[in-house]
Amino acid sequence: MDASKARANETNYEGERPTAQDKSLTGVERTFENDEIIVSKTDLKGRMTYVNDVFLKLADYTESECLGEPHSKIRNPDMPRCIFKLLWDTIEDGKEIFAYVVNRSANGDHYWVLAHVTPSRDASGNVVGYHSNRRVPDRQILDNTIIPLYKNLLAEEQKHANAKDGMEAGFKMVVDLLAENNMEYDEFIAGLM
Repeated sequence: MDASKARANETNYEGERPTAQDKSLTGVERTFENDEIIVSKTDLKGRMTYVNDVFLKLADYTESECLGEPHSKIRNPDMPRCIFKLLWDTIEDGKEIFAYVVNRSANGDHYWVLAHVTPSRDASGNVVGYHSNRRVPDRQILDNTIIPLYKNLLAEEQKHANAKDGMEAGFKMVVDLLAENNMEYDEFIAGLM
């Protein structure tokens, strides 16, 4: 049996597969091909309504383990919460966003993506959910810009005993950094792409 099938058959003491939150991080980075696109869709509350095969392969979950579950199921604790605040504020305002995100596989591995998240609308133009396409990010951008930035944001968030206060402090740090450089978030990301 290959390693990925072995991981898929892991169970916890209650006979259920552990969630990403049950697992510590392995430090192992998963990768995917430049021509592969991770796709997921959620309802307005962030519960998954669709995931493609590339998503399932990297996240190491089955479709039934994902559908109806919060997208935060694959949240990596090394991902600053303030970036998710920025993401949610943007898409709830009806706008699209690009963001670099590190996700967590079921076994604790991680994988980096460049996510494009946009509202999904019905025929009347009402937002009914969200659609995300994720591509392979540029490694040099990750190593030279995103990872150091996210480490600083995480350090700021972790200075606060209250998670919400930490997220707000990290968010303020992002806003201040952008203001110092006289740019908006989307200009910052576009400059990296």
